[in-house]
Amino acid sequence: MKQITTLTAVAVTTVFVLSSFTIAPRYAYAGSVTKLELSKKAISFKVDPGQSKLTWLAKKVTGEHAGTIQVRSGSLEVDNNVLKGGSFELDTKTITVTDIEDKEGNAKLLGHLKSDDFFAVEKFGTAKFVITSAQSKGSGLYQIKGNLTIKGITNEVTFPANVTLDNNKLVAKAKIKVDRTKYDIKFRSKSFFENLGDKTIYDDFELDIQLVANK
Repeated sequence: MKQITTLTAVAVTTVFVLSSFTIAPRYAYAGSVTKLELSKKAISFKVDPGQSKLTWLAKKVTGEHAGTIQVRSGSLEVDNNVLKGGSFELDTKTITVTDIEDKEGNAKLLGHLKSDDFFAVEKFGTAKFVITSAQSKGSGLYQIKGNLTIKGITNEVTFPANVTLDNNKLVAKAKIKVDRTKYDIKFRSKSFFENLGDKTIYDDFELDIQLVANK
């Protein structure tokens, strides 16, 4: 079984889904950061890790692998029924592989994902995402921009999201494409190594995240 990983997150990047949903990042970032302005009537929705979920998907020349990462915490800021900001944090130590039924093969890939070749979970136990801009497109659709931190490295990502607000509950869904090489995950990347052939793992992986938050 050829080994591969994602995020994603947050995953998974996100890592998906890929910090605690704060309005501004608490770490240095080389790019521009927009300070979000909220009125005194802004409401904070606390992310429920038990109801929230993040899945990751990574592809290689000969196939793909998938799994999950647990959402640790987060919050979403709503002003006049419009999403304005927030953040979430992922527990990278909880990463799983869901597409390999063989226990030995599953454990082998999982161990590799947790190693320094990929997410180095013993050194970097969390991944974070902090919103810097949430542009409403109407009908619950948003264009989200923010800072994703994986392995202590922060890059800006932009993606569409769907947000549903129902009384005291908020549900946010998004798919985030992440270039793993920007987070020092270069294992079998053709961008850095030649003649990999069918051992190549593609640079981009996907985080599919659903955040459920309550007042």
